Amino acid sequence: MSTAPSPHDAPPSPSSSSADAGGAAPASRRARNPVGSHVAVAGGLAAKGLAYAREIGAEAVQVFVANPRGWATPAGDPRQDEAFRTACADEGIPAYVHAPYLINFGSHTEATAERSVASLRHSLRRARHIGALGVVVHTGSATGGRDRATALAQVRERMLPLLEELDPGEGSQDPWLLLEPTAGQGASLCARAADLGPYLDALERHPRLGICLDTCHAFAAGHDMAAEGGMKALLDEVVAVAGEGRLRLVHANDSKDVAGARKDRHANIGAGHIGAGPFRELLRHPATGGVPLVIETPGGREGHAADVARLKELRG
Repeated sequence: MSTAPSPHDAPPSPSSSSADAGGAAPASRRARNPVGSHVAVAGGLAAKGLAYAREIGAEAVQVFVANPRGWATPAGDPRQDEAFRTACADEGIPAYVHAPYLINFGSHTEATAERSVASLRHSLRRARHIGALGVVVHTGSATGGRDRATALAQVRERMLPLLEELDPGEGSQDPWLLLEPTAGQGASLCARAADLGPYLDALERHPRLGICLDTCHAFAAGHDMAAEGGMKALLDEVVAVAGEGRLRLVHANDSKDVAGARKDRHANIGAGHIGAGPFRELLRHPATGGVPLVIETPGGREGHAADVARLKELRG
């Protein structure tokens, strides 16, 4: 079992060394912020997923290793796993796994809580096998009319043992578990930056615990990054609440709805209510040094290629 750091012990920066990033090539080898995309992998992680990533100019990738809307825990294809892991290491492509959407550690339903444990454990193990640097999981909600404190106690009970299965040491090949705050729908346990504090505390600020910031979610939850200085204010607050080095991945998505709408509807970069300017601000903030950006935007191949190119342009 690992020993959790005090709240004042900051995890290493994502770009500090290859060992700290889980053994793969450091993201900073290619750019301060590798820009990539979530990619479909039906037909093979490497044969389809990486091929698509290359077509759209992606420098980082995010994949599902199971049906995102189901509980199945497939073993994967050993040949595709090896090809994917080798290519990502050889080409310096940081890779991430997104855990299934059904996972909710705050659920009042015992079956959902138990399946959430099995599903996330599967994603973490598959991530290690394919050389992914992190596993993104939604922070969930307090269902059944329960209060937040009760739900967070269950998050601790169910999720902390999974974190303690990870090796937090120097040179560890285990992935980070990346908490993704939601857009604030329903009884969300973590949507605004301030909500990260109690969530991280419930998990003892484990040394392998990080954050995936979705810009559309944060905007929908009420952080108006389109306002002057809004992106800086958000990122400053994330660092103040979570500590330096916790931000490990950004889901770069514009929003089809206004700030505070609590609607998770992604738009292409610069085509939504956030606009392009705040993404330039994000790419220059000290908290994002070495942090990859992954798009989850509409538009298919053409739209994805345009969004990747736009973010590279904003990166300068």
